[in-house]
Amino acid sequence: MKNVKRIQICNVPVDSLTMEQTVRLIDQSIEKKEHLHHVVVNAAKLVNAQKDPELRASIVDCDIINADGQSIVWAARFLKQHLPERVAGIDLMENLVALGAKKGYKIFFLGAKEDIVAKVVQKYTKAYGGHIIAGYRNGYFGKEEEEGIAHQIKDSQADILFVAISSPKKEIFLNKYKDIMQVPFIMGVGGSFDVVSGKIKRAPLWMQNIGLEWFYRTMQEPGRMWKRYLTTNLAFVKMLYKERMKLNRQA
Repeated sequence: MKNVKRIQICNVPVDSLTMEQTVRLIDQSIEKKEHLHHVVVNAAKLVNAQKDPELRASIVDCDIINADGQSIVWAARFLKQHLPERVAGIDLMENLVALGAKKGYKIFFLGAKEDIVAKVVQKYTKAYGGHIIAGYRNGYFGKEEEEGIAHQIKDSQADILFVAISSPKKEIFLNKYKDIMQVPFIMGVGGSFDVVSGKIKRAPLWMQNIGLEWFYRTMQEPGRMWKRYLTTNLAFVKMLYKERMKLNRQA
């Protein structure tokens, strides 16, 4: 994006944007029917991008790259750079749904289990009206179905696409099929559908502000999440210290 400062954290770019600035850029892009690919990065995604070239490429190719986790804001500071605030994916999604209702944008929801994505659509329909819904589909499909789903999304004439599928599948899917889908704004939203549907509770604001949202999530799904967060968080800290030492040597 023009006139947007982009910093580097461990060889992965992140845009220095506030929530308000991000929403404004997206709104302008949708109004002009331009195509904008958005991604958020957290500690786990930065770690995985170091060893997964396809994931890293799918991040770098995006038009807007926001800091999803508070840890990314702190990491920037540790590496003597600046990010104004975190722009959490779920908060951005909620803001854009409200914007869509105000501006008449149509939204397609892709991801999660069938009952979960249906609840998300029901909730937003009740809150804003059915006119904002372009369509929806669950996130359980094989590679042979991907292109057909991309054409389904194109045919829906959606202005906004939210994809709630785990990484790196959602990033790779969006990067691979965005030219087919032709949606003005596309974004991966991870587990946001689970939160919106009520399946998973979001961490209290104080835990979000001190970077412990991951811990709250782990307490709700310990069997699935503890190993993932323990492994990636430790790797993230190690990676940052290596990067800081490299900066010190260059100083």
